[in-house]
Amino acid sequence: MTGFPDVRPRRLRSSAAVRRLVSETTIEPRQLILPMFVREGAREPIAISSMPGVYQHTRDTARKAVAEAVQLGLGGVMLFGVPTSKDEVGSGALDPEGILNVAIRDAVSEAGDDLLVMSDLCLDEFTSHGHCGVLDSAGRVDNDATLEIYAEMGVAQASAGAHVVGPSGMMDGQVGVVRSALDAAGFLDTVIMAYSVKYASAFFGPFREAVDSSLQGDRKSYQQDPANGGRDALREVDLDIAEGADLVMVKPALAYLDIIRQVRDHVNVPVAAYNISGEYAMVEAAAANGWIDREKAIMETLTSIRRAGADTILTYWAAEAAQLLSHHR
Repeated sequence: MTGFPDVRPRRLRSSAAVRRLVSETTIEPRQLILPMFVREGAREPIAISSMPGVYQHTRDTARKAVAEAVQLGLGGVMLFGVPTSKDEVGSGALDPEGILNVAIRDAVSEAGDDLLVMSDLCLDEFTSHGHCGVLDSAGRVDNDATLEIYAEMGVAQASAGAHVVGPSGMMDGQVGVVRSALDAAGFLDTVIMAYSVKYASAFFGPFREAVDSSLQGDRKSYQQDPANGGRDALREVDLDIAEGADLVMVKPALAYLDIIRQVRDHVNVPVAAYNISGEYAMVEAAAANGWIDREKAIMETLTSIRRAGADTILTYWAAEAAQLLSHHR
């Protein structure tokens, strides 16, 4: 018989069992990291209006979320502190009783070694001007003065028990100074997950609400230009790996899937990607309007990030995705 196809790829799509057998990309709970916001002095969780379903936690509800993350088999939690007071140099980031360091201790106490407790290593939540570093007399971010604080911050977080620290401020040399400080303080096993490729993105908007950001202006002088591709990105990851990064991250994820792939193909360390607040908010808003199937959109989003090459995904859907995965096994 002529005129019919000799090859029929549709055979491998004909049933759920066949599709499952030949699926090229998988997601497991261990590959997901849950970002969490812990607010100083909060008596009850505070809803983040631009991120439905996400809250600024109290210390107690944060502990419960950590316990749930352990039960779900997540890879880790990434902690952000929301302090009640800020200053020009972000001194709350170094205070052993500051909210982030306290939240780290709480999480480690709850999870032990059953879950990686990760901490954001940046000053933006703690500075009155909202920048990721201290400012010079002209109001510009002072890279090298900021590095000195990052080194102390890394030791403070490791002393609180953090298994992984995440330098995220995009200061030149940040990984090297943190690694040196950790090693000198005896924290040889503390892992550094470097925010190596971080763009000055419009999709960070809801995060500013989540951490009560004081930022005026933008961060274009230190975060990367969205118009730049692999050349800029690979230069950054090469520098961070040379300085001692154990993992590297691309942030945001969805608008930069091409960058995730280029980084994955270029390096021999694990690659993380951050499915950020604006990406979360877009799906939630479209689903709330009935325009998309929410659960399918969540899983398709996370699958796309894995397919691009991310070994690990930071996502506000981590706990829910783990539950969805368990239901579909």
